[in-house]
Amino acid sequence: MKVKYCILAVLLFATCCVNAQNVEPTWESINQRGYPKWFNDAKLGIFVHWGLYSVPAYASKEGYGEWLYRGLMTNEPGRVKIMKNYVPDNNPAFGSPTLQQYAGLRNYWNAELWNPEEWARLFEAAGAKYVMLVTKHHDGYCLWDYPNTALPEWNSVASGPKRDIVKELTTSVKRHRMKMCFYYSLTEWTNPIHTWMVSPDDQIDTYVDEYMIPQIQDLVTKYKPSALFTDGEWNNSADQFKATEIISWYYNTVGKDAIVNDRWGSGTQHGFRTPEYSGGIVDTDRPWAECRGLGRSFGLNRNEDLANYLSSEELISHFVKLVAAGGGMTLNVGPSADGKIPMIQQERLLDLGRWLKVNGEAIYSSRPWKERCYQMKPFTMERKDKCIDFDWVRNAPSREMEYDHFKVVWHGTIVPEHTDLYSFTVDVDDNVVVLLNGDTLINYKKDFANGAESNAQGARNYATTSADRKLRKGQEYDLKVIYEENNMEARMKLHWHSKYQRDEAIPAKDGYEGVYTCSKPEVCFTTKGHDLYAAFINPTNSILTLKDMPMPDKDLKITLLGSNSRLTWTYQDGNIVVMLSSLSYEELKNTLGTMVLKLENYLY
Repeated sequence: MKVKYCILAVLLFATCCVNAQNVEPTWESINQRGYPKWFNDAKLGIFVHWGLYSVPAYASKEGYGEWLYRGLMTNEPGRVKIMKNYVPDNNPAFGSPTLQQYAGLRNYWNAELWNPEEWARLFEAAGAKYVMLVTKHHDGYCLWDYPNTALPEWNSVASGPKRDIVKELTTSVKRHRMKMCFYYSLTEWTNPIHTWMVSPDDQIDTYVDEYMIPQIQDLVTKYKPSALFTDGEWNNSADQFKATEIISWYYNTVGKDAIVNDRWGSGTQHGFRTPEYSGGIVDTDRPWAECRGLGRSFGLNRNEDLANYLSSEELISHFVKLVAAGGGMTLNVGPSADGKIPMIQQERLLDLGRWLKVNGEAIYSSRPWKERCYQMKPFTMERKDKCIDFDWVRNAPSREMEYDHFKVVWHGTIVPEHTDLYSFTVDVDDNVVVLLNGDTLINYKKDFANGAESNAQGARNYATTSADRKLRKGQEYDLKVIYEENNMEARMKLHWHSKYQRDEAIPAKDGYEGVYTCSKPEVCFTTKGHDLYAAFINPTNSILTLKDMPMPDKDLKITLLGSNSRLTWTYQDGNIVVMLSSLSYEELKNTLGTMVLKLENYLY
């Protein structure tokens, strides 16, 4: 992340006020309305992915559990195999993995332990200000009573739990003084009018007019969500989805609190931005909130390793970085089919809430410091990557790294099992160089100037490039991979195959030498009025230093949030040096790895 992100402070103030006039179905009118202040003040929301896919709760270790149905469409071996535990593929009523087979999961989704009040209390205790429920994911199954003539009983009231999940959770969330918001997939893998990723993209008009728009109107009219987060848009344009008509109608129906996201198809010129699994976002005139899971999946994935989950300390420090950059976080939970939120997820939420009770003053309704967002420090790590998998997405390949703006150099060997012409393929988000025996095999550099706008429109802006090389069986080849990540959705897949070898990720059986470099924030800044807040991430001693700071008044008061004790400080060579030795254990115990100092009236 870069200091330039702090431009958000000025831009957001200029656009956050909502114009109360009637909104017309044009981008000009929609943008003139602006955005409600509550969203930029809230900082933390809870995402909930829960549906039929929560029954098998299965994906690859890096995969999305909620994409189960897509795996059945493409005959993905792991998902096909897991379904045999629920709907046997030798059952004459079903046959190959199809909609009928997936629909059989309704018999297993009973939500027998679900209590919406328990969820709402947990989310409130976590410090969330809004809840974002997935009302319908790409499988088309609705969590409210929407009649689907093409697919009877394709909702949670007519089948499965036989409860109106949207209505019940909305009631509980509002009772606990949080905003209720809805995720809604514009497209569906199961709809016979237009089957997403099967039907031609340019033949979506009938689906939009006769199904999607009436369904959105039914959802909004019944429950009046404060935010509408759409998704599944990337193969079509905003015009094809009639985005301006829907957004203006939604704004006029719900009123001044209403806000939409930016995933309405290519050509979208409005909505809060929604980076996934990212450390930040480029300069923008819109509010933004990263959406991510506590692990790598949104829907529950029982196949995930514990290492995929953020620790409480990592979660808190990551959240603080987002807020310092001018954004927020919509943090996902993936309940199990019975309606319980896994204990590890509950623990992380409660730890975050405990930290926010002490330090929320520096978070809620805060703004970035216009001078800079962070105090940075360089970070380099050299290690043996014994089983590096050249097939990863969304995060850095090491949890010690920042998610954005990093570089990794791997060096090792490969030994082919056949003498043949091998094809090497890279699927990459940003920059990569692949060298074989010192010769450049692949050299891809992203055009960030052109790619930035594509990312802004929600496109999946990945590049695939290939090169062939004749290899000899049993010979050792020196392989070097240099990957540079700018921002947004780190991704790097390096595969090889020949006519004798199936396509697979490059193996690292004997280990690779990896050198990881990035700059990591060690202090994150936020402001409120004339007060400056400095959040120190994992401080290691009782003397804290704020570097390159404007000279303070001699009577500057510095305190640790959660303590009333005035701290001793000095100003040396442009640095503010703060001593913590006077603080007791009780005053320090709630820091959870991130300690926040308040500099009262420091800003003029």
